[in-house]
Amino acid sequence: MKYHIFIGSTLDDLKSERKELVRIVMELGHIPVMADYLDSSAKNASGLLQKIIEECDYFIALVAHKYKSTGGEILPLIAECSAAANKGIPVLALVIDEKARWKPVKREKDAAPVRKLNEFKNKLRNLSGMSGSCESWLNTPDLCQKTQTLLIQQMCVNAQSGWVKSDCTIKPAVANELSRLSCENTVLRRRVFDDESKLADKLHDDQKHVLKMLALNKVPLSFYYASGENWENTRQLRAVRIFKLLVPELSLGKSTSEISRFLGTVLNPDLGKALRKDYPTPSNTVKKIMMDFEALNLVRCVNGREVKAGEEIWEISDYGKELYSVYRVRQLEKVLIKK
Repeated sequence: MKYHIFIGSTLDDLKSERKELVRIVMELGHIPVMADYLDSSAKNASGLLQKIIEECDYFIALVAHKYKSTGGEILPLIAECSAAANKGIPVLALVIDEKARWKPVKREKDAAPVRKLNEFKNKLRNLSGMSGSCESWLNTPDLCQKTQTLLIQQMCVNAQSGWVKSDCTIKPAVANELSRLSCENTVLRRRVFDDESKLADKLHDDQKHVLKMLALNKVPLSFYYASGENWENTRQLRAVRIFKLLVPELSLGKSTSEISRFLGTVLNPDLGKALRKDYPTPSNTVKKIMMDFEALNLVRCVNGREVKAGEEIWEISDYGKELYSVYRVRQLEKVLIKK
């Protein structure tokens, strides 16, 4: 069974997303239909488009933040959706989430088209609620995943007449079994997706918790100068600052003594005094810092090369890299917010 699936949207701002939806439809083994290649200037263009829509089995309505094309024409998707709804064709609405990142040039600026676009989105949600489904999307991967899920669900619970080759017709019993298996597959896919979402949420919560611990805990760090006879200039440093400094250094692995020298060089509060060469910061403090990071699964102790007896080689872990990425993204986003 093959279905004709119409893909409607604004054309100017969603070209790449439409291509992805065409790919999804074809990978599911069905036939994508679009109005892109029709000659809109032809006398019978509107009638032909309506006939094409009426012969489709499902209608995908893809909406972002544009109501008019660059030429100023009113969103053609409104008329296309009406044609589908009037024939009882299930409408699958995919409306962009308001939290999604989107280029300003792809947004309506004037109040009137923004208001009309919002009215259309609400109408679309109501329309899809009666005859199909509606989902919001944040980015292209999210759009593709939700489109595939909606299509599979609709094909199970709201099967249409579709199209088959004349030599490929199947008995009703076989069709019923295939439909049952397809529904079962959809349920399993949904369970897998829900489980993955729960894991992702848990990981996100864990990352926030670890970053909070690093931000709240402080480490006393002293310095030993070449001309001195004891530890000096003890400073209370937040663990998150030390972690931020060490991540790039630990990508290739560093020994305890190398970490001590690095922290001494970077954090020395008295640049007018030279630090001693070996362990300018206390070895026991450095080891405690690294063991705390290891307990949080941020680093690991490895044997990668020859070092002095009793020394360890420390390397950033995969989780440490991921946490550092989360931290850096937060810092970069703060700069955007301030601007």
